[in-house]
Amino acid sequence: MTELELKYGCNPNQKPSRIYMENGELPITILCGKPGYINFMDAFNAWQLVSEIKKALGLPAAASFKHVSPTSAAVGIKLNDTLKKACFVDDVPELDDSPLACAYARARGTDRMCSFGDFVALSDVCDVTTANLIKREVSDGVIAPGYEPEALEILKSKRNGNYNIIEIDPNYVPEVIERKQVFGITFEQGRNNFEINEALLENIVTDNKSFTDEAKRDLIIALITLKYTQSNSVCYAVDGQAIGVGAGQQSRIHCTRLAGSKADTWFLRQHEKVLNLPFRSDIRRPDRDNVIDGYINKNEEDVCADGNWEKYFTTKPEPLTDEEAREYLSKITGVALGSDAFFPFGDNIERAFKSGVSYIAEPGGSIRDDQVIETCNKYGMVMAFTGMRLFHH
Repeated sequence: MTELELKYGCNPNQKPSRIYMENGELPITILCGKPGYINFMDAFNAWQLVSEIKKALGLPAAASFKHVSPTSAAVGIKLNDTLKKACFVDDVPELDDSPLACAYARARGTDRMCSFGDFVALSDVCDVTTANLIKREVSDGVIAPGYEPEALEILKSKRNGNYNIIEIDPNYVPEVIERKQVFGITFEQGRNNFEINEALLENIVTDNKSFTDEAKRDLIIALITLKYTQSNSVCYAVDGQAIGVGAGQQSRIHCTRLAGSKADTWFLRQHEKVLNLPFRSDIRRPDRDNVIDGYINKNEEDVCADGNWEKYFTTKPEPLTDEEAREYLSKITGVALGSDAFFPFGDNIERAFKSGVSYIAEPGGSIRDDQVIETCNKYGMVMAFTGMRLFHH
């Protein structure tokens, strides 16, 4: 198959629409559903992300994508009991036996609001445990290098048999030159084939020069995640997963704040008060996600107010106070932070410190590098200059 006609492009009025190969065959097989233009944009970016993480770290990887940026990416490390409960997978006793399912549970569970209606990428053949986890979430589709027969049947039963399932040839290598059109004008550039690995972290510019093995792993995850995130972008990572992605912001401090607020929410999901919220049994998983976000961040609705709490809980919960949240977050350390371009001011480091960042990787090259390094030294952080920008558009 050299081309595939699509229903429409980014929007219903954008017709005709297709994906096609100028040379050779499409490296994919559609096993179920009818993926659309944005589905394929998510799928192909997500596949590159997980396959690069697998190559760099030797661990199964999963990613959750929405609107051509990852909500999270993670590797297949077992979850502790608290994490299982926060990710809504504490009812899956077979989870520990599947590294791929652990990777997916982490990736999907990190930012559950943004993952609503996502496209999933898996670095390895999808097994039954992973398929069962995907089946119960609201998702548009999945891309993987293969599917166990029973896992494929489980996924085919999703969305009344219309779930988008793509199998990709793991040996496919794209051409070294890529092109796209904007306003009828063709842009051409070499593919970003830069390899991200531990060697990128050798130029440590801070007084503290001690990266742990876990920090190196998390920084590699953050940097590869940024390689496929709409720029400007910043990524917080810890324990083998991206926990806060700030994508597409014009100002880097806004990236750092956005990603930091997501990381904070992730950590606070593991607060005892959040884990023990007395939800009514008829509250669905997506609604539970919204309520938890409202409980933590006090957004549009006070979910603990009289007249509101009765809609969600069996008993009125005690609010999570600002003081409790600050105290909880103040104890967190060991978080890794990657940036797709240099930090122009030390304010980014100040904000990162509030979310427990101890390790940083960024390209360097700002006229204020000294200010950024000085701020890192103030907090005893370790920072490496990678010398490599990772813009993605």
